[in-house]
Amino acid sequence: MPAGPALIGVKAASRLGAFAVALALAACQPAPPPAALPPAPSIPAPTATTPAAKPAPAPSVALPRADLPPGPIYRCEVGGVSTVLPLPENIESLCRRHPEMGPCQYERDSCRQRGGRVLTSLGEEVTLRVESEYDKRVTRVRFQGDVAPKR
Repeated sequence: MPAGPALIGVKAASRLGAFAVALALAACQPAPPPAALPPAPSIPAPTATTPAAKPAPAPSVALPRADLPPGPIYRCEVGGVSTVLPLPENIESLCRRHPEMGPCQYERDSCRQRGGRVLTSLGEEVTLRVESEYDKRVTRVRFQGDVAPKR
């Protein structure tokens, strides 16, 4: 007797049901144990010796001495003629403690613009390399006036 459409549906349903039961049983099984992990690399014990301390980097240029005698701090030497850079008393006291500050730099730059050299009262020259070392100590903010911005 030939198999009819109803008989084929029953066989397919029984196969589908058997597959679902097998899948459910497989899902309920405990997970297999994980594979054995390789042993962790051993960390060497710290030694009793400590690394040598690195010395602080020396400035690339020798800065003028800070223990200046009383009186004018800076001189401007132009063409062999030495003149005192006049500073107001409050600015002079600031420049004695912090020669890197703006008012001090302004007076030194005004001497250089005239073609001069800036010397301390002890005779040490304040060069542009010294000025760059001073610039590393402070953060300067410079505003441009009504000129086109530099790009």
